[in-house]
Amino acid sequence: MNLVYADEHGNVFDHSSLIGLGRSGNDIVELMEEELIPLPEGATLVSLPYTRPIGLNQDTGEMEALADGAQAVGALLPQGFTRLYLPGYVKSDKEQKLPLFGYTAVVWKEDGFYVAAEQCDAPDRWDPLNCDRDELKIGVDRLLAQYPDNRLYQHLSHCALGYECLTASNTFLNRWEGAVPVSYSCNAGCFGCISEQPDDSGFLAPQTRMNFKPTVEEVVQIMLEHLKEPESIISFGQGCEGEPSTQVKIIVEAMRQVRSQTSLGYININTNAGITDFIKAIVNAGLDLMRVSTISALDEHYNAYYKPRGYTLANVEKSLKYATDKGVYTSINYLIFPGVTDREEEMEAMIGFAKRTGLKLIQMRNLNIDPESYLELIPQPQGHIYGMKQMLEIFREELPDVVIGSYTHVPPR
Repeated sequence: MNLVYADEHGNVFDHSSLIGLGRSGNDIVELMEEELIPLPEGATLVSLPYTRPIGLNQDTGEMEALADGAQAVGALLPQGFTRLYLPGYVKSDKEQKLPLFGYTAVVWKEDGFYVAAEQCDAPDRWDPLNCDRDELKIGVDRLLAQYPDNRLYQHLSHCALGYECLTASNTFLNRWEGAVPVSYSCNAGCFGCISEQPDDSGFLAPQTRMNFKPTVEEVVQIMLEHLKEPESIISFGQGCEGEPSTQVKIIVEAMRQVRSQTSLGYININTNAGITDFIKAIVNAGLDLMRVSTISALDEHYNAYYKPRGYTLANVEKSLKYATDKGVYTSINYLIFPGVTDREEEMEAMIGFAKRTGLKLIQMRNLNIDPESYLELIPQPQGHIYGMKQMLEIFREELPDVVIGSYTHVPPR
């Protein structure tokens, strides 16, 4: 398994004498054959700026960093695939931060590129190759013409055509899980927020957050247009917005109006679930699915990343349990990172959290972050680090009634 690297012009090579390595936390590690799968369709190879790739010399058994000018290469995986290791590298300029993506270790074998990953879900619906751009443009033009005054459709058209957001694209293709963002404000200051970063953070947010408050009518139009099939899902809480529950009045009234006209499909919210009273109101209005974003079930780690304003992890747990008890199909959007999520204390805390809240689904989502910045932010490991592959096996064993997946599922009828 040869080391893969790139030159300054983005050309990708495999090294003739160095073996490719991975990274778990701050540790550079060897990759095992059983941890590698062929590069999935829909994955993208990217170079990591300001890095030097590290490989294992087959003759000496020593690790070596390539000279300046060579850059590490990582794979950005499509949904459905869980990263097991980061690329093996050191930074050539420690002051520089990597763009907010989830980099996965990649090597070259005789028949092609391989990545350190495991498939946790069926990737077809979230494969960018299954989003026909010509068909999408037709859908965008149709709905913008049909609802010329709806600012949400105008906003989502940019998300779909500009950012190539698949959830926004689904809104215009009238299929699967579609987006209906509602909030420009948030009650958390997430370290890795992809829609809003402080000027001094050093990160460039890859998306632009919505900057207006939609009307109930605008929200209802999108929901009714999308909820036309039994398996369709419409979701509050997107990467281009803040915390949707802060607009609880809009959500509750929109849900009331929509459900007075159709019972088709599922209404979902992607939320931090910190404002329990607001979550209760949304649940009571007829919510079907709820996905709660979290990075840890340990207070110190959770608080360091989310920087919650006016709520605690205990509020999140209370919201989840309330929703589960009311029949909502609950899941977590679990932001995972090799060398952190697979720590003994992290696993024990999350397994207990899942049991107490009655979670139905854990969506394993690769954390998009600059690794060095994240590792400096969070607590140091306290116990054994199991490795991501073994972590997945332990979760499946300890939580037999919980689905381990990668994206929103609908409950069995």
